[in-house]
Amino acid sequence: MFSFNIRMFHRHSRWLCALLLASLWLCPSPFTTTASAKDFVIVLDPGHGGKDAGAIGVKGKEKNINLGVALKVGALIEKNMPNVKVCYTRKTDVFIGLKERTDIAHKNHGDLFISIHANSVSKKNKNRKTIRGASTYVLGLARSKQNLEIAQRENAVIMLEDDYTTKYEGFDPNSPESYIIFETMQDVYRDQSIAFAGLVQDELSSVAGRKDRGVRQNIFYVLARTSMPSVLIELDFICNPTQEKYMLSEKGQQEMAQSIYNAFASYKASYDGENIDLSKIKKRPDPSTVTDDTAADEADESEESDNTPAAQTGETVYKVQFMALPHKLSKNSKEFKGLSPVEVYYEKGYYKYTYGASTSRKGIEADFQKVRKLFKDAFIIAMRDGKRVQ
Repeated sequence: MFSFNIRMFHRHSRWLCALLLASLWLCPSPFTTTASAKDFVIVLDPGHGGKDAGAIGVKGKEKNINLGVALKVGALIEKNMPNVKVCYTRKTDVFIGLKERTDIAHKNHGDLFISIHANSVSKKNKNRKTIRGASTYVLGLARSKQNLEIAQRENAVIMLEDDYTTKYEGFDPNSPESYIIFETMQDVYRDQSIAFAGLVQDELSSVAGRKDRGVRQNIFYVLARTSMPSVLIELDFICNPTQEKYMLSEKGQQEMAQSIYNAFASYKASYDGENIDLSKIKKRPDPSTVTDDTAADEADESEESDNTPAAQTGETVYKVQFMALPHKLSKNSKEFKGLSPVEVYYEKGYYKYTYGASTSRKGIEADFQKVRKLFKDAFIIAMRDGKRVQ
């Protein structure tokens, strides 16, 4: 059984990260520290604040959601984990620059950096009021236009700072060319960041009931400049009135905070040498290997489940399964090679795609032959009440 000891990797790689990043323009001064179970420092970064409201919903502002959840996460840690020091980049509604946030993390010798945000999409997006779900980002290149737009939106807070061109040495958050420098970066904390991000997604899905949009990568300034494992969490979409109401509620914020706390508790147990069994964590693809499907991100939520009538009757339904992927495709994706309609069910960390439906195995045979011409590995499955039985 494979297990992952985060503390061992963390202890031996800190000096390497300092040396590696010291030569880059966006690196803070190198520092050295030896972490132990008694001095673990978690840095909670509520995104935006003060004159920077972040994304705006119908009734609320992102900055307030971020702060509310962060304070609740910190309170849980302080109550239950006395050997952990909680550091906040802000505890009130004040404006803090991106560079200052990372400086706070380094000054306090942070061992884990968590930036908390709420997501949104353009007012032109036709699914603006229905899109939903949580994502957790680690440092990496923006692999799609949409990802670059997200990074530009989050990094644009730089422009609210006085003399930002000098402070950030010419970095322009709105210029794609400014992000080229990120291509030279090697994140020695990548494995730890991904492991923690996966834990966060699992907990936000199971505890807070958020749709799981996966672990992703992007070029957020606060992730690029922190010399420690770091993630940026997008809790849900404030542009969706239903999700906004949840995130503004006491219940919603407490559940999301509990989710992040649970993920941290598991991560910290591994850091302390209590090896966690990664087989119990939902299998996820390496973010660098996933090409974001913008259409899927914007898809109507009605695509989420298999709505075949027989799936609700207890009958056995035969279908042709032809594809299984760790990420969700749009309803009319070109990957289906013209097959339509296509249905999807989720099992063991994969979205599994099927075509056709019949209450008899003989009845699905014609569809099977059709699909086999396009996907040679296609096979027939049996489902009952939305679950595969063979």
